[in-house]
Amino acid sequence: MPIESSESIYPISVASKLLSVHPRTLRIYEDEGLIKPARKGNKRYYSNDDIEWIKCIRSLIHDKGISIPGIKMLLDLTPCWEIKDCPPEIREKCSAFMDRTIPCWERATTACNREMKECANCDYYIEAMKQARSAASAKTK
Repeated sequence: MPIESSESIYPISVASKLLSVHPRTLRIYEDEGLIKPARKGNKRYYSNDDIEWIKCIRSLIHDKGISIPGIKMLLDLTPCWEIKDCPPEIREKCSAFMDRTIPCWERATTACNREMKECANCDYYIEAMKQARSAASAKTK
């Protein structure tokens, strides 16, 4: 039986070796809200999807010269279907894609969350939106 790409199977030590980074780097990315590994007790576990996302983050930092705060700003401004690179057949059914007047992350009860579970699984984007909302509410106080 093949392993799903979203199944969290790698402990932090294995993930760091696969990525050729120090485990502390992964903890920093987590602290910054860029990744959200699965937790089993106090241990972090990473999926193949997580590994690919971290490769993308590392490429943005090291190849493109984008800072962690810059990446967080991009996550705040980029629609979820672009971040997740949703195929056209999923995008066309997604209410966030069809009606762009309401940001996808504000659609907790719409098609993505209920039927396709795309937005509900986009931990990186949802976390970035929570942080942006916290910052916005702090400014209004």
